[in-house]
Amino acid sequence: MVSLSDGAWALVEPLMPAASGKGGRPFADHRRTVEGIIWRYRTGTPWRDLPAEFGPWQTVWKRHRRFAADGTWDRVHAALLADADAAGLIDWNVSV
Repeated sequence: MVSLSDGAWALVEPLMPAASGKGGRPFADHRRTVEGIIWRYRTGTPWRDLPAEFGPWQTVWKRHRRFAADGTWDRVHAALLADADAAGLIDWNVSV
C-alpha cells in the first residue's frame, strides 16, 4: 500500500485545511486520506475499490473533490514534485 514518508508528510501537512469541518464532525485523519488519494492515482482503480485501510471510499473521494476544488491538491502536488525534483528523483528527459 501507499505510505507517505514522515519527510513527505512534513511538506504536505501544513498545506492541509484545519482538521475540523465547518460546524460538523471533524475531518478524518488527513494523512490516511491523502495516502488513499495517492493510492487511487497510482493504481487507477475505481474509488469504490479503495482498500478499507484508507477509510470509507466516499470520505476519501469527497475530500479529494474538495481538495481539488479549493486548490489544496494543486499545492500538495507542487510541493511533492518540487521535493522530488530537488532530490534528483525526476528525470525530466523522459518525463513528458
